[in-house]
Amino acid sequence: MTQRLLIRAGGPEHPGQLAALGAALAVCQARLVDIHQHCALGHVAFEMLVDAEVGADDFKSQLQGHLAAQGLGEQGLAVEVDAVAAGTWQTLEAQAEMPRLILTLLAPRLPSGILADVGELAAAHGLSVERIARLSGGDSLDEQPPHGACVEFILRGAAVELPRLREQALALGARQGVDVAIQEDALWRRHRRLICFDMDSTLIQAEVIDELARRHGVYDEVAAVTERSMRGELDFKQSFRERMAKLEGLDESVLREIAENLPLMDGVERLMAHLKHLGYRTAIISGGFTYFARYLQERLGFDEIHANELVVHEGKITGEVREPIVDAERKAWWLGEIARREGWNMAQTIAVGDGANDLKMLESAGLGIAFRAKPLVRQQAQQSISTLGLDAVLYLLGYHEDELARL
Repeated sequence: MTQRLLIRAGGPEHPGQLAALGAALAVCQARLVDIHQHCALGHVAFEMLVDAEVGADDFKSQLQGHLAAQGLGEQGLAVEVDAVAAGTWQTLEAQAEMPRLILTLLAPRLPSGILADVGELAAAHGLSVERIARLSGGDSLDEQPPHGACVEFILRGAAVELPRLREQALALGARQGVDVAIQEDALWRRHRRLICFDMDSTLIQAEVIDELARRHGVYDEVAAVTERSMRGELDFKQSFRERMAKLEGLDESVLREIAENLPLMDGVERLMAHLKHLGYRTAIISGGFTYFARYLQERLGFDEIHANELVVHEGKITGEVREPIVDAERKAWWLGEIARREGWNMAQTIAVGDGANDLKMLESAGLGIAFRAKPLVRQQAQQSISTLGLDAVLYLLGYHEDELARL
């Protein structure tokens, strides 16, 4: 009678172990159902499911005999064989059909208690941890890896209340000083094609309209309106026109001076270089100004830009922009328009922004990421990054440091 067996084999890693194990299974006339291998710090571990015509004890004896006959000796593999009950296998098959979630931890370094917190969060929602993998480089998670620490958890379980899970993950992250991102494991995760960015306070560490106001001597007035707008307390178009009116008469020459001194967001150059190698189409969709977006396009290689066009007359800013104003609705429209034009599914799109006027774009995208965002935006966005640079977006896309180093 055919029995399903679970084989665990482990020991110091040496060349030829897989060949010897495979040959022994063939001699034992076992039919391979599934296999997993993992190596760490010179130790190898195999897990295999097989169908065999003998019980676990007899099969173990035969397997060990064939391995010894191949000369592995003391450098061989310690082997355990257990029978898999029919009910257990049916349970495993049912679990395999359950939805999978990806939980990603991001921080300059991960605190010691974070594993317990993640385990408790998963258990509270009936989720089992199927796999844990480190995506970041460096020698240790306890130190500060060069691009931040990142660990990815694959969770599986029955359908969960995702908004509630994300809310609790956000609270967990706030307590521990880490970012906790949760997304569904979908086909498109590694096959997205378009990524669109807000500009001010996302690609650059500044609000350009505030810098213009500073040069014109009306900074305090404009900055107060900007802050209220980004928090979602004011209608964007209304606040935008109000701020623009205060810039009337500013000399056009100031634009170049500001553009050449824009402080880039940390991680943006590394992110853009990798996105280009990975084949993404990149766009700036901004409620800021085309003059500065074009400067970033030339410097960083964005494929296209969509922003507000300043009206300049006789070398002076008039305090107006050409219609239509790029507000929240227009940002979401441009994201969808580019995807439609290129023939891509909306699930293949990514949007990154920090303000309330980015929320519609973040909601429309297959993956919406609030970056160093205001509290309202962090709460409503699908994902949030606050502890690392902009290149941490690569971790949410599932890329390991080793993969990126080979690009």
